[in-house]
Amino acid sequence: MNGAAGSRLRARGARKTGRKSVFLQGEDDEEDKGPMKRLSTMWSSIRGKIHRDRPGKGPDSPVGSDLTPEEEKPRDQKYTSGQFFFEYLVVVRLKMSKSGVYEPQITYQFPKKDGMVRFQKEEEEKTLKAITLFCFPEGINWAPLTEYHSETFSFVLTEIDGSRRNGYCRRLLPDGNGARPPEAYCIISKLACFGLFSKIFDEVEKRRKKSMAMIYPFMQSLREAPFPAPGNTVSIKSFIPESGTEIIKLTRPIDSWLEHVDFRTLFRCLTDEEVLLVFAATVLERRIVFIAEELSTLSQVIHAVTVLLYPFIWQHTLISIVPEILIDVVMAPTPYLLGVQKRLLDLVTDQNDLLAVDLSERRKTTFIRKVGDEDSILPHKLREEILQALRSRSQESTLEELNTVVPEAFLPFFVKTVGHFSKFVVRDAPGKQGHFQKRSFCKALESKSTRHFVKKFVETQMFDLFIQEVEQSPPRQDGFFEQKIAEYQRKLKEKTKKP
Repeated sequence: MNGAAGSRLRARGARKTGRKSVFLQGEDDEEDKGPMKRLSTMWSSIRGKIHRDRPGKGPDSPVGSDLTPEEEKPRDQKYTSGQFFFEYLVVVRLKMSKSGVYEPQITYQFPKKDGMVRFQKEEEEKTLKAITLFCFPEGINWAPLTEYHSETFSFVLTEIDGSRRNGYCRRLLPDGNGARPPEAYCIISKLACFGLFSKIFDEVEKRRKKSMAMIYPFMQSLREAPFPAPGNTVSIKSFIPESGTEIIKLTRPIDSWLEHVDFRTLFRCLTDEEVLLVFAATVLERRIVFIAEELSTLSQVIHAVTVLLYPFIWQHTLISIVPEILIDVVMAPTPYLLGVQKRLLDLVTDQNDLLAVDLSERRKTTFIRKVGDEDSILPHKLREEILQALRSRSQESTLEELNTVVPEAFLPFFVKTVGHFSKFVVRDAPGKQGHFQKRSFCKALESKSTRHFVKKFVETQMFDLFIQEVEQSPPRQDGFFEQKIAEYQRKLKEKTKKP
């Protein structure tokens, strides 16, 4: 993706940010830093509440990688330079404490980080300990189990400087006899690609059933593999006793801004009309809490909602899974997107001026709390156009179909409401920084309802950041959003020419 829209995505920002956002990631995927310290206070709070536990040492990991990338394109086009698939893998297990309760502890880290000075080591151990909170956000409320359905979910770690890393977690019940607590495998990466890491976890889980020792050669091979550019594939050889050498192919989708999202869960949990109401509240940067029993449901729905904002990026607090120890974050007066397990529902519903969305299957009502004006935020005509576009999908849509239908339903909304932005960025001379004419921009809209919405939307931080980037960048027409605007404007001209 090129142009201004492309650069906005590369700021993973929104998923991380300064200009980052918790789920969008661009093709360069560089470490994100910026002025928005979305979760810095929360992150400091975690560090202040946890004790230091040194992760247990594990065996050295053997190396066994053999890459078989495609040969049709030059290397610099097939791979994203300077990127590892992941920083490290940790294994988190529930251990019985002296007080008789289960507590999550990291029992293995791959690879180990050596050569750190004391301060760096202490900070790293705090981070690793904090990861256990996200792998087991339920805290100490655990008991041995005989059955447990494995689930995959993700979260984001935001440092005080605004840089972000993604956490991908697979929780499962280890093989064995009798009741036993589940364990979690967590991969920390700067890359946002949920589907890709879900497939990696499938391979990890398959090897875990044979032997813990089988995991580490595979992860070493993966770490040595170059991260593919959008639309490309990397092949990894991995040897498994009794099965021989296997070749695992990992492919990134062509649309890199969709690779961290699975719309199926969002549209399984909510009707089209309910999705529109959530979208409306998100566009105006409201406080929104999603409630569900499964962690995977929370993380997938929140990431999907943020993608609906493209080309804009959520600039506020985003915690897809709130650990119980941090539940007080719901009292924050600033905008947020939070995922909360249903057993903590009573700690959420006493808040006012927020949208509380129940995603659980046996819910009595979807919206437990509402501000009250959500149905009137979007211009009626444009709202109906989104609904009509969504209804064009089949009843049992595949992931690929949804990744086509959903963006085509929501992106035109922004094209029609703010797609004329470039006409109101004035530059004193070519190459100079532009200046956005906000008042004239809003007045240019003929529809009264659209103008009413846009006057509110231009005051959001997501729009402000968008315009700042436009002002500071040379005018471009080859960005994805810009291309959609050009297509729309051509259709309008053709329509006016017809007798």
